Amino acid sequence: MELPIARVASAVSIITNSPDSRIPGVVNRVNPTQPPFRHRILPLQEKHNRPRLLQAVNKREISFNTNTKMETNEDGEVHFWGNISEEEYYKSQGIHASKSFYTSPRGLSLFTRSWEPLSSPPRGIICMVHGYGNDISWTFQSTPIFLAQMGFASFALDLQGHGLSQGLKAFVPNVGLVIDDCLSFFNSIKQKPEFNGLPCFLYGESMGGAICLLIHFKDFHAWNGAVLVAPMCKISDNVRPRWPVPEILSFVAKFFPTLPIVPTADLLDKSVKVPEKKILGGRNPRRYGGKPRLGTVFELLRITDYLHSKLSDVSLPFIVLHGSADVVTDPDVSRTLYEAAKSEDKSIKIYEGMMHSLLFGETDENVAIVRNDILSWLNQRCQNAM
Repeated sequence: MELPIARVASAVSIITNSPDSRIPGVVNRVNPTQPPFRHRILPLQEKHNRPRLLQAVNKREISFNTNTKMETNEDGEVHFWGNISEEEYYKSQGIHASKSFYTSPRGLSLFTRSWEPLSSPPRGIICMVHGYGNDISWTFQSTPIFLAQMGFASFALDLQGHGLSQGLKAFVPNVGLVIDDCLSFFNSIKQKPEFNGLPCFLYGESMGGAICLLIHFKDFHAWNGAVLVAPMCKISDNVRPRWPVPEILSFVAKFFPTLPIVPTADLLDKSVKVPEKKILGGRNPRRYGGKPRLGTVFELLRITDYLHSKLSDVSLPFIVLHGSADVVTDPDVSRTLYEAAKSEDKSIKIYEGMMHSLLFGETDENVAIVRNDILSWLNQRCQNAM
C-alpha cells in the first residue's frame, strides 16, 4: 500500500511554516552622544530611491543596500551590517564579542558567540536560544549587541543542524538532546569566576522560547528569569491537523525522518512587516530555506504537546511578549502560559497589530517599544537580585 506522504505533508505544513530562518533580530543603533543605557533606533530611509539600512557610528555612516548583491568583506564573510569586519563593527558598537566552537557531552561541535560590555563589568548574564531554521550570526545578533550595550553579557549557540553547528540542516530528531546541549554550554558560562554572583536569565525566540521553558524544567532554581518572545508553547488548535493526520505523520516519520518533504508556503509576508527587512532577512547565507523534515515536524508536535501540559509547572519569573497579529505562533497560547504558570513574578505583553517577528520585522519604532519592555523587565530583576 502506498503511504499518502504528500497528503500528510500538506495537511501538517501549516504548523511548521515558522519563518524563524528568515527573521532574526533587528539592527539597533546607539547614539554615542547619549548617556549610558539609552538608545535609539534609526529609521529606514531612502537615498536616490534605493531603500537601505543606515547606521551612525562615530559620526560615520555605514550602509546596507538592499538592491545590490552582497559581497564578502576583508574577513571573507558576509554580514548583515555591510562590508566591514566583525572586529571593526563590534568596536564601533562599543562592545566586546567573540566566537568559538563548543563540544557538547555527546560529541557535537556547536558554534557559539558571546557579546559583552566593553567599558564596565556585566550586570547580568543572558543565555539565548534561537528559533527553528535560524542561527546566531545574522541579524539575530543585533539583540544581544543591544543587550551588551545596556550592560548585559549575552551568550548563544547554533542548535544542532542550524547555522555553523554540526548536524543535518534543520533536522531536530530529539529536542531533549538539544536541551542537554544548551544546558551544558550555558552552565560552562555560568561557572566562570568572573560571572560569579551575577543574575542569570534565559532568552528564547519562537521554538527557542519553548526550549527555554524545558531548560527551566531541568532545574527549577537555576535561573533568575526568562524572556520569551513569541514562544512556541503549543501548536495552535486553529492550525493543528486533525486525526488521523498526526498518527500517520508519526508512522511515516519512523521510516523517513530526514526527508524534507513537508511543503511550505513562504510566510515571510505574514511574519515581517517592513518590506526592506524581508529582503535583509532573506539574505542570511546560513538560514535554512528548505522544506521541514518529517522527523523535525513530528518532534515539534510531540514536544509542544508535552510543554503545554506542563505550563502550570512553570515557576520562574518570566515576561512573555507576543504580537496580536502573529499567525505563526498563537498569542492565545502565550495568554494561557501567563494564566496557568504558578510563577509569582510573571508579566505579559501583547502588542496590538504586531506580527511574529517582534525584534526584526516590525517598524523601528515598534522594535524600540519591545526592546524597552525587555530592558525594563531585566533591569528590575537585576535590582531585585542584589
